[in-house]
Formats: sequence, C-alpha cells, structure tokens
Amino acid sequence: MTAEPTLLREPPAFRRDRLVQAWLVIKALSDAGDAIFTIAFAWTAVQIASPAVAGIVVAAGTVPRAIVLLVGGAYADRKDARRLMVVFNVLRVGVLVTVAIWCLAEPPTVALLLIASIAFGLCDAFFEPAAGTMPRQLVAPADLPAYSALSQTLSRLGTMAGSAAGGFLVAAFGLSGSAALNTVTYVVVIVFIVLWLRPRFALPRASAEQSVLRGVADGFRHLGRERATRTLVIALSGLNLAVSPAISIGLPLQATARGWGAGAVGVFEALVGGGAMIGALVVVRRRPQREAIGGFAALVVQGAGIIALGIGSSVVVGAGCLTIGFTAGFASALLSSTFAATAAPDYLGRLGSILRLGDDCLMPAAMALFGLLAGILPLWAPFALYGGAMALLMIMPLRNPGIRSIRLRGGASADA
Repeated sequence: MTAEPTLLREPPAFRRDRLVQAWLVIKALSDAGDAIFTIAFAWTAVQIASPAVAGIVVAAGTVPRAIVLLVGGAYADRKDARRLMVVFNVLRVGVLVTVAIWCLAEPPTVALLLIASIAFGLCDAFFEPAAGTMPRQLVAPADLPAYSALSQTLSRLGTMAGSAAGGFLVAAFGLSGSAALNTVTYVVVIVFIVLWLRPRFALPRASAEQSVLRGVADGFRHLGRERATRTLVIALSGLNLAVSPAISIGLPLQATARGWGAGAVGVFEALVGGGAMIGALVVVRRRPQREAIGGFAALVVQGAGIIALGIGSSVVVGAGCLTIGFTAGFASALLSSTFAATAAPDYLGRLGSILRLGDDCLMPAAMALFGLLAGILPLWAPFALYGGAMALLMIMPLRNPGIRSIRLRGGASADA
C-alpha cells in the first residue's frame, strides 16, 4: 500500500487557478519555441547532409532518451521534480547557446547537430518524467481532466504557431536565430518555476537507500502487482501505434494514389489538429462521469476513423481525420488525467517512463509494418487492420472491473 499525497495548500477552483493557468501558458510558449527550433534543426540537417544522414541526425536523440528514460523516471520518484526540471532546462539552454554561438562563428556541421540531438535526448529522459508528476502536485484529482485538456489545447496552439513561424524564421535568421529564440522560452520557463511554481500536494518519495537500477526494477514489480494499473499502462502504451502510422504514412500514400497532391495532406492533418483541440475543450466544459470508460470508448470510435482513411473519397477521409482528432483530444485528456490520478504517487515517474518507453520502442516497428502492408496489399487493407486492431485493443480496458470503477470525482482507485 503506497502513501497518498499530502495537501500543502488548498488549490482554488480550477477556473480561478491563476497559477496553473499561467504555468500552462508558459509551457505552450516553450512548445512554440521547440517547434521553431525543430524546424530549423531539420532544415539545417537536410541542407548540409544527405537525406539518410539528415534522418539519422534528427532521430539521434531518441536512442539515448530510450536508454536513460527509466533511470529518469526513478529519479523523478525520489527527487524534487521542480529541481530536476530547472536543472535539465538549464542544460538545454547550454546546448542551445552553444549551437547559436557556433553557428554565428562557423557553418553548422553534422557533428554539431548530432551532439545537440543526443544532448537534448538525454535531457528529455530526465525532464519529461519529472514534468509528468507536476499535474498531480498542482491540482486535485477531480480537476486533472480539465488541467490535461487545457494543457493539450494550449500546447497544440503553441506548436502550431511555432511550426507556422519556424520556416520563415530559419530563412531569415538561420539556425542560430532559432536557437536563440528557443533559449529565451526556456529561460522564461526556468524563471517561472523558480519564482512562482509551488506544489499544492507533496507526493510521497521513493526510498533513496536502494540503487537507481533497483528502483527501476521495483517499478516493473509494482506494475506486475497492480492489475488495473497494468492494464491502463498497456492500453495507453498502444494508443499511438495505430493512429500515428495511419496519419504519417497512410495519408501521404492515399493522397498520392488518388492524385490529391501534397496540399491535401496538409488539410487532412489540420483537420486532425483542429479536431483534437475541440475534443480537449469538450472535456473542460463537459466530461463523462467515468473518465476512463469515456476515454477508451472514444478510442473505439477512433478505430473506425482510422478505417475511414482507407476509403477513397476525400470527404470520407476528411471526416475520418476530424473523428481521429476529436477522439484523440477527448480521450487523451481523460486517460492521461486518469493515469495521473490513480497511479501510485511514489511510482508516478517510473510508470510514466515505462508508458513512454513502450511507445518509443514499438513505434518504428508499427511504422515499418504499415509501410510493408501498404506495399503488398490494397491500400485500404492496412488502414482496416490498424483501425480494427485499435478498436479491439480497447475492449481489454473497457472490460476491466477496476478501470470501470474509476471516477475521479469519486476518488476510486485503479488498483482494484
């Protein structure tokens, strides 16, 4: 039995919670800066290297992140999350300043980009698990769906704005200018965390007496003991494995086969993004009484949306994209908050790392398999297989009694 979070100060009603609202706006600003730098980074890599090498450079950070992510989760459960977030944001600032100064003095090189990509991946491995524990430290469990929904909405808006501006900024100011602008956003985040961000709930800490590797192993043992939490983590780990290949690979293939052109892909992806924002906002205004059931039921509908992408009509594909986006925004807000509210608080960092690691490790295989199936079968077939698998996978959590009993406004536990 794990200890519960300790109330440090009573949070205000969510609609009047200026601290949380300011924090989510600051996070969205940082997301915009990340999007600007990501576009500049990828554009620079393509300009100075072959497509194959550029792909390796851009993806280089994922390997060290995957290797170190579980260690980062163990530290997030034993250390002060705010301190970890500040430290690794300071390190990110150091990487960005180095890139900016180098590019002002010398042309960017593949080695510079490779080192920067790996450094960011390592920082992510520690920052993201720590940041993942913050919602549970800031708001009461009943307010987590609204927090998650507003966070995702603002994050998407920030990313969209950054992406839209990124191409123009790299053309005007190069990689150094984009790195400098992203540095400013990170400095703003650091200042906000240090001066204003204060937890309202103190999470119990994992023992610092055992080694970090034993702490990682203990996270897996905990997952083995808690059936409903295990089901939730397995289901959440597989959420993107069906939809991401269908969007990233399937939509361009469909547009090419039908002669719709690259512009159609942009329109379809915009429908996904717009639908996701609408779905998340619906959670803020109105959410189901049983959040986990509502989220997983929405993902059954998402499976049908994926299948619709394989149908040749542009209207049906557009409707499928809107459906996928809406259900993704709706379900993600509900399920991420359910996970944050019901996972054992002293295992939250490790469980979040396990969840993310499953997605990172399985995604390349899911992408490759979709492409392989599209090459040997009619184009509608991989959409049907992935969408059908998505819908069937959701039956597992929908039938789990522990997950069916969860009500964040009623305080039910997932560890039934």
